Amino acid sequence: MIHQFNFPTVVRFGEGAVQELGSYLKNRGSQHPLLITDGVVAKLAFFEKIINDLKQQGLSPELFCDISKNPVKSDVTKGNAAYHQHESDAIVGLGGGAAMDVARAIVLSINNTQDLLEYDELIGGDQHITEPMPLFVTVPTTAGTGSEVGRSAIISDDVTRKKHILFHPSLMAQIVFADPELTYDLPPAVTAATGMDALTHNLEAYLAKNYHPMADGIALEGIRMIFRSLEKAVNQPDAESRREMLLASLMGAVAFQKGLGVVHSMAHPLSALLDMHHGLANAICLPYGLQFNIAGFEDRFSAIAQAMNLADHSGEAVIEALVGLNEKIGLPIHLSTEGVTNEHLDELATLASEDFAHPNNPKPVTREDFVKLYTAAL
Repeated sequence: MIHQFNFPTVVRFGEGAVQELGSYLKNRGSQHPLLITDGVVAKLAFFEKIINDLKQQGLSPELFCDISKNPVKSDVTKGNAAYHQHESDAIVGLGGGAAMDVARAIVLSINNTQDLLEYDELIGGDQHITEPMPLFVTVPTTAGTGSEVGRSAIISDDVTRKKHILFHPSLMAQIVFADPELTYDLPPAVTAATGMDALTHNLEAYLAKNYHPMADGIALEGIRMIFRSLEKAVNQPDAESRREMLLASLMGAVAFQKGLGVVHSMAHPLSALLDMHHGLANAICLPYGLQFNIAGFEDRFSAIAQAMNLADHSGEAVIEALVGLNEKIGLPIHLSTEGVTNEHLDELATLASEDFAHPNNPKPVTREDFVKLYTAAL
């Protein structure tokens, strides 16, 4: 059964939902959709089937997949050119977080023609986003970022590698086709890393200092679902575990409108500087970042422990469970296994202290704190 719910946009959720993509585009007047994904997804059998289904319905889809693992401005520039070259009339972001970020940034750039990074929300650039957006549809293929329901894109400068956040309510997809079947063939390592990304979103959203009781409730339910389903989805996947992970991923992205925190500020520089997969960076940094937050927020960690169904409701038990989960799903627990060395720590700490996520952390984080956290994680 395919379910429909509207929060924050229209979501068609269930096995087979992606089969509705063509009829939706046709009903909205699109004939030349541009499908934006990454080079790996573009070669998969289900993607070829999606393309063929669109053609059989009389549409003329085009593909753009020349994007980086951690998106940069030039990816968006090339995608914009492809949109105009093919005279496209809609954009379908199909894939994981990188594809969604590039797709959303291209949507922004079609009619808003200033330099892309001038729209950075952190410098007030969102006030310059005034032009209408083309039809925008998202189709997630991983259970991680939840970007399909987002209103922002994180794009790095090609030269400085500094991350910029492009945010505006009009950047939300008009509809999401969330089909768990598209995640069935994900390899265990990708399922693990993206799943820990989703868990980090829910955990940091719940701990973020802003007031948003609805986001808190969604985050706790997302934590419960992921802690129940991720290990199975990685090691013995079935339809139910895949379904729960996709939904909990989406929920995490809804919840983190409340904010993120120290873990994401640790993870972002690892991706920008060392090209580490964002989900993997979050997975490694998560126990260390959350340990930093326990003192003074024991009640929040008690609620997290209950959502995880732990017998011990202490913050330390939560940390122990997170380390154990990483080990059970085959992820490392130290940065050194991924090529990070002491020589990287100074620059990582500087970038982390400048990151946009930690101001919403429940307690302040200084550059010196980041040095200590990276050293502990190393």
